[in-house]
Amino acid sequence: MAACYSGSRPPRIGSTAPDFSVQDNDHTVALHDLHGKVVVLNFWATWCQPCVQEMPSLVSMQSKLKDRGVEVLAVSTDVDSSAYHRFIKQHNLTFVTVRDPDQRSNELYGTFKFPETYIIDRRGVVRRKFIGAVDWNDPDIVDFLSKL
Repeated sequence: MAACYSGSRPPRIGSTAPDFSVQDNDHTVALHDLHGKVVVLNFWATWCQPCVQEMPSLVSMQSKLKDRGVEVLAVSTDVDSSAYHRFIKQHNLTFVTVRDPDQRSNELYGTFKFPETYIIDRRGVVRRKFIGAVDWNDPDIVDFLSKL
């Protein structure tokens, strides 16, 4: 399992996840609207090769765990709206995604390299952080998400 930390606990783990709202041309998404669900908050971009690499497993995991209350919220930092929309169609992204070209939401989390993912429990507490591409179908990760 690809964890981002060894030894010391990264910032935000065990703390309430910072709330945010992002409005792009398509819709508005607010983290607080997902309260009561396990949120896989993924910061990504179309130009980021590791992001592209992990997208199929994110789609697959969301499909498997949606009925258990696990929701992927993917926040793209893409400036180019057409590249973003083309990517969503080409990769058949079926989870909630929103474009934040001003990068306000990822800055709130201190994220500046992509992909970076936070696991937020049903009460809104950050439980885990991953830096880099992850295989979201890894049995340990699926088990962890299922138990939150």
